[in-house]
Amino acid sequence: MNHTFFQLKSWITYWLDAVGAHSLHSPFYFDLYTNTIRTRAVDPDLKNIEGLRNKLLSDTATLHVLDLGAGSVRLKGKTRMVRDIARVSLSPRKYSLLYKRIIQRYQCKTIIELGTSLGINTLYLASSGAPLIMTFEGSPAIARTAQSVFDAAGTSNIKLILGNIDHTLPDSLRSVSSVDFALLDAHHRYQPTLDYFEALIPMTHSRTVIVIDDISYSKEMADAWSAIQQHDKVQGTIDLFRCGIVLFDPSLNKQHVVLQF
Repeated sequence: MNHTFFQLKSWITYWLDAVGAHSLHSPFYFDLYTNTIRTRAVDPDLKNIEGLRNKLLSDTATLHVLDLGAGSVRLKGKTRMVRDIARVSLSPRKYSLLYKRIIQRYQCKTIIELGTSLGINTLYLASSGAPLIMTFEGSPAIARTAQSVFDAAGTSNIKLILGNIDHTLPDSLRSVSSVDFALLDAHHRYQPTLDYFEALIPMTHSRTVIVIDDISYSKEMADAWSAIQQHDKVQGTIDLFRCGIVLFDPSLNKQHVVLQF
C-alpha cells in the first residue's frame, strides 16, 4: 500500500478513536495525560536547541549517507543536503519536548536513542538532566554532523555510538544495568523494530518507558506496533499517532489508549 494513502487512512482512524482527558477513567492515564503529555509548560532550553535546528534546516552542505534503515523511502540517493535530511528526519519540537517531560517525570537515568539523525532530538533528551544519553547512528557522515551539533550545544552527557545498531546495541547494553527510557527511531521496518524492542526487554523494569516512532508511517510499522502491544511484558500503551508509548507497570493491567495530542 502506498505510504501516503496508508498514513491518511491511519490519520482518519486515529482522529475517530483519540480521546481527551474527559474520557480517561484511569487515574494513572489521566494524571500522565494532563500533567505530562498535554502540559503547556514553558521550556527554557527551547531557544538554543531550536536555533541549532534552524541552522540545519538552512545548511546546504552535502553528505554521503550510509542508509541502514528505511530512510531512503523519504529521500532518494546517497548524497543529500543537510537541510533535506533535517526537513524529513528531525523530530517535531512538541514530540521532543514530550520525551523530555517523560524522562523528567520518571527521573530516568539511562536513556537509549536508536537513530541519532542530526542530533536535535538527542539534545532535548540530554537537556532533561539525565546523566547518560546513549544515541546510536549508522551513517558516519550523519554522526559527524550530529557530533558537531552536540559540541555547539556544549553537552557532556551524550555518548554517540557509531555503527550498525544490530551489532552496537547488544554490545552497549552490556555496559548498563537497566534502561529507563528508550526511543526507537532507527529502522522503520517490521522485523528490525521488533528485534530492537526484544533486545531492550531484558533491560526494562516497571518504570521503564519505550517510545516507538512513526507507528503510523507504513503498514509494516503499524503491524510492529500491534505486535508490541500484545507482547507479554507490555502492560500498557499510548497511541499518539506519530509515536507509541510503551509502559511496563503491572498495575496497568494491559490498558491501551489512543490520546489526542
